[in-house]
Amino acid sequence: MAAIALGPSPARRATLIRRVRLLVAATITYNLIEAVVAITAGTLASSAALVGFGLDSVVEVASAAAVAWQFSAADHERREKSALRVIAVSFFALAAYVTLDAVRALLGAGEAEHSTAGLALAALSLLVMPFLSAAQRRAGRELGSASAVADSKQTLLCTYLSAVLLVGLALNSLFGWSWADPIAALVIAGVAVKEGRAAWRGDGCCAPNPLASGISATPASATASDSAGCADDCCRNDRKDAG
Repeated sequence: MAAIALGPSPARRATLIRRVRLLVAATITYNLIEAVVAITAGTLASSAALVGFGLDSVVEVASAAAVAWQFSAADHERREKSALRVIAVSFFALAAYVTLDAVRALLGAGEAEHSTAGLALAALSLLVMPFLSAAQRRAGRELGSASAVADSKQTLLCTYLSAVLLVGLALNSLFGWSWADPIAALVIAGVAVKEGRAAWRGDGCCAPNPLASGISATPASATASDSAGCADDCCRNDRKDAG
């Protein structure tokens, strides 16, 4: 006899929605502070990567604000597509600006200087962002919300960018490799384009969890859905979380 997948109870859905709202608020608060520090420090040090990182924080604020707007409505599913569009456009705007600034730096418009504030900020974000991303991704997957998962991937992107930024700033500070800074910025731009395209298509991770929508599924169909929809590591990470 086929197994019937049951969706979250109304109480559980309400809990998940409150959790997403709290995580979004925390993300907005942290990223506003991060943006001010990174852009200020990057301007002072002429660091394209650091300024780009600060602008990514602005993008993350826009992305999280779109999700906050979506979940401010009782029927948040109807706002899903609009929220994803805002997230995608934010990614593309970030990529365009960072690419232009990095190319300008590589052509000799200015060399990045040492930035203690930038190094400290990158290290702190490397510690904070993975926890925010994982918590929001789990809640978004259980709700079946592509926008919440997309926003969690933007937060996860901030983790990767923190590592790239930290390496670029460290190489410049330790060895005087000024080219490392704009190269790091171009990596940031490339990843932003990739995630922007995924958000525009609505690829929050893979197919929404049938448990979130209450759709019945047999074990066989669930397995087929997983193999067809999982195109990145997000689904595998979700399975690890569930295990």
